[in-house]
Amino acid sequence: MAGEIKKILVVEDEKPMAKALTLKLNHAGFEAKEAHNGEEALNILENEEFDLALLDLIMPRMDGFGVLEKIKEKGLKVKVIVTSNLGQKEDFERAKDMGAIDYFVKSDTSLSEIVDYIKGLKI
Repeated sequence: MAGEIKKILVVEDEKPMAKALTLKLNHAGFEAKEAHNGEEALNILENEEFDLALLDLIMPRMDGFGVLEKIKEKGLKVKVIVTSNLGQKEDFERAKDMGAIDYFVKSDTSLSEIVDYIKGLKI
């Protein structure tokens, strides 16, 4: 079905969080893969196609804003949802301005809520 999300890249430097989210997404029927820093995420996105990336903002080697910038610069076709503990309005607006389709504050959102939201997405 067109517009359905299948492949998801989880970009998260906290490995237990990345693993939990990846397992939950795979269990929900998605094909999820992990990247643990911005550089790794970009390498994967340049070599594989993903429908969606869940992107943390605070990471080593390249932060989420840097990744958003590079995605735009390189014309990579992937939708991005930011998952971060940065909850300021400025961060939210900056991420949206840089192309993110949505923004979740990790401390306020359960993994199940994120998975349910993605299940309902049609892009």
